[in-house]
Amino acid sequence: MEKRAILAAVLMAGVLLLYQTFFVSQQEPQAPQKAQQAAAPATPGAAAVPATSTGPEPPSPVPPVAPATAAPERTAVVQTPLYRAVVSSSGGALQEWQLDYRGQKPMIVAGLLGPRGLLIERPGGQAKPVSFRLSAEELNLGEGTPQGEVILTGDDGFGLRITEALRFRADTYVIEQALRIENRHSVAQSADVVLSWAGPAEWPKEHPEKFLGQHPTRAVGFVSGSVHRDEVANISGFGGDGPWVGLESELYLSALVARSPGFKVTTAKNGTTVSVSLRATLPRLEPGQAWEGQYATYVGPKEYDRLKALGVGLEKSIFFGGFPAPQAYGGLPMEWIVVPILWLMNWFYKYLGNYGFAIILLTVVFKALFFPLTVKSMRSMKAMQSIQPQVNALRAKYKNDAPRVQRETMQLYKQHKVNPLGGCLPMVVQIPVFYALYVALSVSVEIQNAPFICFGRLFGMDLWICDLAAQDPTYVLPILMGVSMFIQQKMTPVMGDPRQAKMMLMMPVVFTFMFLNLPSGLVLYWTLSNVLQILQQHYLNRSGKVEKAPARVQKKA
Repeated sequence: MEKRAILAAVLMAGVLLLYQTFFVSQQEPQAPQKAQQAAAPATPGAAAVPATSTGPEPPSPVPPVAPATAAPERTAVVQTPLYRAVVSSSGGALQEWQLDYRGQKPMIVAGLLGPRGLLIERPGGQAKPVSFRLSAEELNLGEGTPQGEVILTGDDGFGLRITEALRFRADTYVIEQALRIENRHSVAQSADVVLSWAGPAEWPKEHPEKFLGQHPTRAVGFVSGSVHRDEVANISGFGGDGPWVGLESELYLSALVARSPGFKVTTAKNGTTVSVSLRATLPRLEPGQAWEGQYATYVGPKEYDRLKALGVGLEKSIFFGGFPAPQAYGGLPMEWIVVPILWLMNWFYKYLGNYGFAIILLTVVFKALFFPLTVKSMRSMKAMQSIQPQVNALRAKYKNDAPRVQRETMQLYKQHKVNPLGGCLPMVVQIPVFYALYVALSVSVEIQNAPFICFGRLFGMDLWICDLAAQDPTYVLPILMGVSMFIQQKMTPVMGDPRQAKMMLMMPVVFTFMFLNLPSGLVLYWTLSNVLQILQQHYLNRSGKVEKAPARVQKKA
């Protein structure tokens, strides 16, 4: 009995060993084999075709080479004399960019305004940010360390290894960025690289602007050799080959600049969000091949010299407008006049240390340059005023014969050697320059937070002009401007219908209300211009350089 029990146990052990050897060991290796068969169609020439198929199946997407894992986000802080930046490991996007420019000015608002980082977009899929590793967590740049860089390395999960170098400098608002993408997959592949900056189409009321110009109002880009602008509130979109694109306000700009060929400019609106982008389509990268590209990011004030230094026409983002001219000449580009005026104002500031006094000196210089033309204009206006009674008499005498009135009036002008355009032409020459002064002060970011005569603050209000880019909180300067304009008109010789002259006296009231909310720098320029005009008129009247009327004209009158 014991022998049978022992024999049964031995037989059972043998059967178990035989089962594990011939059955279990043969079934387990089948799993990798099935996995290889499932992955085989992804490789070139290995697609399995059923017997009933009449053609090849469409190519399968590139399989991921690593599972997508959400790595914890890390940041690198860059501190310079001009700004403080925070770089995120998610796409290498800027989480923070705070200018130290006439106060602290945040150019990025989390969840509302800022870059989306480097995105990889595949056909039929959505653009996704790359998760990077950062080479440094902090950079402090200054005189001892004028420049530094942060290296970002990452993988998109499909075999594309992305390396991006961000180079910062202490004396500029530009980040120079070098990009290298290498295909480490066993199959050839391609994708799109997307670099975007996004903002709201309408600035939400619950997020008031922290400084003048924080809210971008236009999308601007240089496409096909010309500048394109679109209001963000009703953007229609533009795109094509071009070196740069950005979001701008009148005073600040956030721009993406292509430094190498292959990038295209695009703009888009998705619901309540507007985005501007640089997009590059990678060539078909075989295993082991790489693509390289360079671009730059500018986030800062619209200072003409800084923008021009980039060498890509970024200074054209400053809108100077144009002065009307005959169509044959295409108008007068105000940039030709405004840029020298800005240079002169900054040169005065360099020695005076106050933009208010620089504006005063600038106005005095231009008034002095145009003084001879002003004398000619006033003489002609006085002469026209002296013969106005005779012109009115001719109109009354030949009121039913307009051609006769015109002939007699021209004969009267010729007899007394009076040019009816003599009072206008000298002023026409000055208008483009004075308009250029107005434009220069409108687009000048340098005067932001620049005080003129500032006594401090009382009950939360500035006393008196502590920011030339803001309105006068006391309204003293606009009122002075209106009073000076009224005095100037009273001293100006009256020509034409006296009723029109009375209506013109309402202009100072209209202008006063118009200037209440304009920047103090503009109102200062206009007020001083009126005061200088009054002084010139008084001087000419006292010196006898402008006669009241020729003797023979007075006798006939």
